Amino acid sequence: MAYKSKFATKEIDKLFEAILTLESVEECYKLFEDLCTIKEIQDMSQRLLVAKLLNEGVSYQNISKETLASSATISRVAKSLSYGADGYKLVLERTTKTTK
Repeated sequence: MAYKSKFATKEIDKLFEAILTLESVEECYKLFEDLCTIKEIQDMSQRLLVAKLLNEGVSYQNISKETLASSATISRVAKSLSYGADGYKLVLERTTKTTK
């Protein structure tokens, strides 16, 4: 069964299709620097790191020390890992495979 997001629109589909055309980290930098603020990019990368650490069983306190993420951010990421759409899990599995 195909996944259907609760907030899917044609415009968001086009955004994600555009992202899927990117072929390198350099191309990602080019698009995301135009599309997002630096703070938004930093926040997204922080949340992905928090998800990785949570997935590895690191404590909230140690994650906060390592990433400077707030307890609210850590909690929100943990909730997504437990009850979300499994996007973090998908990316973490794939990035773990490529770094081995």
